[in-house]
Amino acid sequence: MNEITELKPFSIYIHLPFCNVKCNYCDFYVIIKQERKHQLLYSLLKEIEYFAEIYSTKGFLQTVYFGGGTPSIVEPEYIETILSRIKKLFQHAEDWEVTLESNPNTFDETKLKEFKSVGINRLSIGVQSFLDEDLKFLTRDHDSKKAFESIENAIKSGFENINIDLIFSIPGQTVDDWKKNLAFAVSFPITHISTYSLTLEPGTSLYYQVKHGLTYLSSIEQDADMYEYVMDFLPEHGFFQYEVSNFAKNGFESVHNLNYWYRINYLGFGPSSHSLWDNRRWHNYKNITRYDESIKKNHHAIKNEEFLNPNEIYNERIYLGLRSKGINLVQFEEEFGINLLKSEENFFNELFKNGFVIIENNVLKLTKKGYLLVDEICEQLII
Repeated sequence: MNEITELKPFSIYIHLPFCNVKCNYCDFYVIIKQERKHQLLYSLLKEIEYFAEIYSTKGFLQTVYFGGGTPSIVEPEYIETILSRIKKLFQHAEDWEVTLESNPNTFDETKLKEFKSVGINRLSIGVQSFLDEDLKFLTRDHDSKKAFESIENAIKSGFENINIDLIFSIPGQTVDDWKKNLAFAVSFPITHISTYSLTLEPGTSLYYQVKHGLTYLSSIEQDADMYEYVMDFLPEHGFFQYEVSNFAKNGFESVHNLNYWYRINYLGFGPSSHSLWDNRRWHNYKNITRYDESIKKNHHAIKNEEFLNPNEIYNERIYLGLRSKGINLVQFEEEFGINLLKSEENFFNELFKNGFVIIENNVLKLTKKGYLLVDEICEQLII
């Protein structure tokens, strides 16, 4: 392997669309039946080989992320085959981060040990809630007992880097319910917690229910109360906030997620996956049949691509920076030739006055109050 320190880092995302059920709020591309998984593996390996010929000498691989869908449905050998091909074709960091998304009903301690043995070193568990009433509303295929058991199995299997996903503002969920969920979460020796407000996505079952008055989302006020609580509670228990929705113990931030926020290059493989390389963005066919057909014909499955213009890059720096660790003002001015604070002086004066932003070491960051209004603040700054 050549010296990689002079090469720029990049990431790989692999979409495995298989799921046991389609949850009512989910708008990701998923397939309930798994008959296509062996064909998908063949197509994935072909796609990876195609892009390795183009990009293998242009960077070193820092992270791999298996998302979905529910990647933990497949056998560990399936994951091993993909990782072995990637390691063979791409230069990679010795301490690379390899994440597997999982759902509680799809693994036991033995299976997790096998995932760990084939190279998975970060596990993300879609717990969503520790309360049965929440899980039932979200049409999850696990109950509270399985939620607890899944984390216990992850710990027993030897994983030291464990994330759990939790959802708040679920219809019927009270602030006290949310507090219980967070208390359960911090009772485990996990390293990362992702908290998401339940959002309404067109095309989902939940969207239909709300549109037709069959159920109602939480109020904006209650949603804000829950979000404010998590921003206070988790730091008190050793989890610092490094992105709008993500909290980690020191040294356990998701490198893969941070690479997205920093606009570091990434390659996406599998149906519906997205890629970004040097301001060229493309995405694959969402349908697995179209994906397989395109791989057979072209060795890739690109449906559409675009080349980002300077305004689009500028806007992404604003949006992604403020959602995460902030905007380095010196680097921003070097990249765009704009002094951000002076260009929006009156607006920033108001933000500072009201305690929405701070500056630390030339990095412009949102405060907790600012995170509550992140979308509105970004809207005022993008061009």
